Amino acid sequence: MRVLLARQDNLGDVLLAGPAVRSVAAGADEVVLLCGPRGRAAADLLPGVDEVIEWRAPWIDPEPAPVDRADIEAAVTKLAGFDRALILTSFHQSPLPLALLLRLAGVPWIGGISDDYPGSLLDLRHRPDGDVPEPLRMLALAEDAGFPAPADTRLRVREPLPDTDHLTGGAGYVVVHPGTSVPARAWPPERCAEAVRLLRAAGHRVVVTGHGEEKELTALVAGEDGLDLGGRTALPELASVLRGARAVVAGNTGPAHLAAAVGTPVVSLFAPTVPAGRWAPFGVPMALLGDQGAPCKDSRARVCPVEGHPCLASVGADEVAAAVEVVAVDPRGTPREEARAR
Repeated sequence: MRVLLARQDNLGDVLLAGPAVRSVAAGADEVVLLCGPRGRAAADLLPGVDEVIEWRAPWIDPEPAPVDRADIEAAVTKLAGFDRALILTSFHQSPLPLALLLRLAGVPWIGGISDDYPGSLLDLRHRPDGDVPEPLRMLALAEDAGFPAPADTRLRVREPLPDTDHLTGGAGYVVVHPGTSVPARAWPPERCAEAVRLLRAAGHRVVVTGHGEEKELTALVAGEDGLDLGGRTALPELASVLRGARAVVAGNTGPAHLAAAVGTPVVSLFAPTVPAGRWAPFGVPMALLGDQGAPCKDSRARVCPVEGHPCLASVGADEVAAAVEVVAVDPRGTPREEARAR
């Protein structure tokens, strides 16, 4: 049985699909993941994926190109030859445009989550119960399609990861990741820099991470007290750096989910533009900071609609430093609260 799974948006969204992917992989001969260019690096890290097809969907990408007939026809050709397909989506996305293309490609069985009447586009119209975390929402679709959930439903990445001790000086540090995919989810850079100073003063080695376009930001945040790795890690190396950390400080962005996928506790600076119950780091010790009742709540805003960005600007660096002490793993690999209890 050759199965196509689709998750076509960002890096973090693809990582959150991991439990559903492993569920299907346990019962299929081959699993192919359809993703967009923003999620491709994460798709390559998911256990259970045999092949990746990359295609930018004009109804999913946040900066979509115009719909092009030749591009659609080429996509239909790529989507031929599957026995089954599961379309993994978030609550604000519809599976029906992709389902139409899959029907045109001749896929005989298609499942998806849809509030809209699917007509003959879906064979399985899954209707989730309640407001559940994104990984469990997608996993429920796989279960409804006949693929039992894995015993461990936490996020995972492929092993082995590259050795990054030459970058970090060895495990046992705290990572601060100041960048976010959209401005509305970012903690102010000056607060990030202050947190680095406080963490260093508390005796932590601090590593600051970011992609190549964030080098100015990471340099500012690292200052003289942190190790600046901005632009020095591809996604597998970043996963390794995060795994070596005692805790990760990050906003609601892909690396927070990558930290969860390697089992590292997260201090989550979470803007309530989307519900934390769905999108907070999953399956690891976590401290959730930020005013979850702020006026931007559930707005899905990409740029903060409220003057002063109060949901996150109200969080002090001292609060973040204190939260690190609560969730951090000690040098023996034990959460510090548990270590104190012993």
